[in-house]
Amino acid sequence: MSFLEDFQASLEPLPNILQRKYALLRDLDKSLQDIQRQNELHCLQEIEEFKEGVKTGNIPPGTSLNKFSDEAQDEQKHAIRIADEKVALAVQAYDLVDAHIQQLDQYLKKLEEQRREKDNVAAAGSTGLNHDGNGKPGKGEGGRGGRKKSKVGGATAAANAPSMDLDLPVDPNEPTYCFCNQVSYGEMVACDNPDCKIEWFHYGCVGLKEQPKGKWYCSDCSGTQKRKVYVEEHT
Repeated sequence: MSFLEDFQASLEPLPNILQRKYALLRDLDKSLQDIQRQNELHCLQEIEEFKEGVKTGNIPPGTSLNKFSDEAQDEQKHAIRIADEKVALAVQAYDLVDAHIQQLDQYLKKLEEQRREKDNVAAAGSTGLNHDGNGKPGKGEGGRGGRKKSKVGGATAAANAPSMDLDLPVDPNEPTYCFCNQVSYGEMVACDNPDCKIEWFHYGCVGLKEQPKGKWYCSDCSGTQKRKVYVEEHT
């Protein structure tokens, strides 16, 4: 059984377990409210009886009510026990959910590590394809990875390249591009703003499926370019 199947199996009874715990919490809360109201009335009655005793002279003036009756105190202790049960039950429910969340976090972490390994392998394979004139930025072309004047065109070299062993070491000095901050892969397009901080973008990250016609600006630079054109037209 895979990790995901095992997690789904353990997750299946969780709603029913939580529902039972919440139902018990509601019952405990109702019992706690009832005994608190009962104890409040009991204490008020004892206070009134004490006041009446002072008025009638059965209780000497200046005497203070140091404590309530044993019955009233037992009610208060019972209320505390119920409150403690509520807290313990809530902690159990929290720990149960938290355990599943941690289990899911571990699974997602494994998936992310696997995805990064695949991306690194793919990046290592595409590094050797950057020198075939396909229009992607290369390491030795100047700037942060080099900037060509022409945009990307044609099919990617990765699609036409013969099969090759992709178990290559990842170059830690490989430059990154685009909003996704990943290495060069597939078809890429350059922003026509010479001051663009990112310069190169993956087609998929900027919503392109083919080479744009004319000048193309990334979303960060398009607003600046529009303002520049407006200023030029009105001066």
